[in-house]
Amino acid sequence: MTYRGLILDFGGVLTTRMRLNGQAFERSEGLEPGAYFHALDEHPEGVRIYADLEVGRATQTEWNQVIGNILGIDPTDLMRRALANLRPEAAIVAAAQRAREAGVKVALLSNSFGLEPFNPYVELGMWEDAFDALILSEIEKVRKPSPAIYQRALDALGLSGPECVFVDDHAQNLPPAEALGIHTIHHTDNPDATAAQLDALLVRAAA
Repeated sequence: MTYRGLILDFGGVLTTRMRLNGQAFERSEGLEPGAYFHALDEHPEGVRIYADLEVGRATQTEWNQVIGNILGIDPTDLMRRALANLRPEAAIVAAAQRAREAGVKVALLSNSFGLEPFNPYVELGMWEDAFDALILSEIEKVRKPSPAIYQRALDALGLSGPECVFVDDHAQNLPPAEALGIHTIHHTDNPDATAAQLDALLVRAAA
């Protein structure tokens, strides 16, 4: 199969691991280990505000306030502080660049962190010039794993499912893509291995 499109998740794929970032944030803010993850994943108000942020029903400033209140810390520009330890994942970024140079269209598909006042995509150099298409849940008003957002990624690239590869670090985000015929890769904790898979599927096939 000759693939013509690559769709990449942001946090934890194009960047370093989200859990490591969160743990570093807890240390920098003097929080108990696990407090940040509890606020995001288990606290009812934290779960609600993050879901609303991802689909544009809440602003990043509102997220800052709610999560800051849950954690008992200053909410000012909290998302910037919360993502301060994310870095580009060099191996994946380089593999995406090699794919583009080989003629593959590359899209960023992300459940959004909000874009104002802090835009993490711009901060890490992963904005419009770096991709052929940007699909952000905040703008689309729908988030992974809803099938609709994968279709919008395909539409943005002008490609069919079987022409594309999708990489995500959350296994639950893969089946809806597979249902559209997209070849999926579950990225875990080995960026070099994922990059090698991408090279084999995209760069060598195009050579």
